Amino acid sequence: MVDKNFKFGFSECGFQFEMGLSNPDMNSDWYIWSNDKRNIAEHYVSGDLPQNGVAYWDLYEKDHDIASSLGMNAARLGIEWSRIFPESTESVDIDVEYNGDDIVSTEISIDTVKELEKLANNDAVKHYREMFGDFKSRGKFLIINLYHWTIPSWLNDPSKQDYSGRRAIGGCFNNKIIVEFAKYAGYISYKFNDLADRWSTMNEPNMVYEGCSIDHSNNGISKRKKKFAEGHARAYDAIKTFSKKPVGVIFANGDIQSLNNDLELEEDVKFFRRYSFFDSIIRGDLSWYREFAGDDGSEKRHDMVNKVDWLGLNYYSRDVVSRNNGSWEMVKGYGHYCGDMEKSRDGRSVSDTGWEIYQDGIYNIIKDYWKRYKIPITITENGIADSNDRYRSMYIISHFGNIERAIEDGAKVDGYYHWALTDNYEWASGFSKKFGLVVVDMKTKERHVRPSALIYREIIENSGVPDKFRWIIDEKI
Repeated sequence: MVDKNFKFGFSECGFQFEMGLSNPDMNSDWYIWSNDKRNIAEHYVSGDLPQNGVAYWDLYEKDHDIASSLGMNAARLGIEWSRIFPESTESVDIDVEYNGDDIVSTEISIDTVKELEKLANNDAVKHYREMFGDFKSRGKFLIINLYHWTIPSWLNDPSKQDYSGRRAIGGCFNNKIIVEFAKYAGYISYKFNDLADRWSTMNEPNMVYEGCSIDHSNNGISKRKKKFAEGHARAYDAIKTFSKKPVGVIFANGDIQSLNNDLELEEDVKFFRRYSFFDSIIRGDLSWYREFAGDDGSEKRHDMVNKVDWLGLNYYSRDVVSRNNGSWEMVKGYGHYCGDMEKSRDGRSVSDTGWEIYQDGIYNIIKDYWKRYKIPITITENGIADSNDRYRSMYIISHFGNIERAIEDGAKVDGYYHWALTDNYEWASGFSKKFGLVVVDMKTKERHVRPSALIYREIIENSGVPDKFRWIIDEKI
């Protein structure tokens, strides 16, 4: 069992859930990318359009009713930067301190907010306040997330990129984006502080800095990683200018395992993929940068120390690695790399996204992060694409049971936010991957609860996995 203050909720991203009826947001890079006819023809995206989505923007009260009926007491909800500032904020001057190419401070003041107010879409601000206010009026806990992959098209317009060769959406954080992100973060903190219980600057920045460029070398990834870490730190400072609420960052995680029990390799991969980012914004330690990026830079960044009040961990499956020509590679047939396989090479079931069900991994990542940082942990995403609802009940039971095990072993985990309450627009895969506890008819927008949602409700009612289901926790699903 978990304690009475534990948060049971759901997570959503504005771009993936908001559109579908009124007021589509056409001002983000991902809107342009997903509607691009050449991208559709060349199968970079599915051809499903986000403006035909599940319509949380209009139907939020109905979704909040469903969440309440299932016993949920919390949510992580996002704000779309491009809705708040559809036009550039570059004309608003702030003091920015540089050390070489490093941004070491940005100063956001009440005067900055007043200037930004002139540029903001006040209708969008009002509507977000209505949406969040409705959720809070039900006595629930709210994490507000500021960035979930999309940025305004005035900062990144993918239609203007070079069409030759392989394509990537772009949007990699650079100094200009960091400065504008700090302004946006400060403004949102000022306008929504009364509604937020916690803040998250970013959701899964690692998915972006690993994929926003066609340069997938460790060198390129490391350079982009540093800029996202700086972006988080400057947004953290901006939020804290107007809010005393805890500020965290949310990270995508696979449970990293080696094919041949190569513990040295596992630790090397964990450091490159996880700890180099978090050491930067918790300890101000960028000693990794010179080695991985092949570039000079300060090894100790005092301006980036203690910029994480809580850790948001997203977990879906494991990543199995092996050595390859002096480097390492993902092993296909396990974890996130099962493709169209019905069973993984380990004999485990595979989701509609081709991800192996591996519940022990959520225990392992909690254990790893808690041991290294001793910072409170929230599971901010966990779920499965399962259109027939074959595995979701067992997935939830087995993963939550492993969260309980981690807590029993000393880790501080204070919440579980399921991805997702309803079906959604799943980026390049469109509407084909069904993550929802609730089915959505994309034509009528009608909602129907899946049976697995009732299992989640039973776990909530019992503050943990009921005894009658505990046999499932260790099963190979």
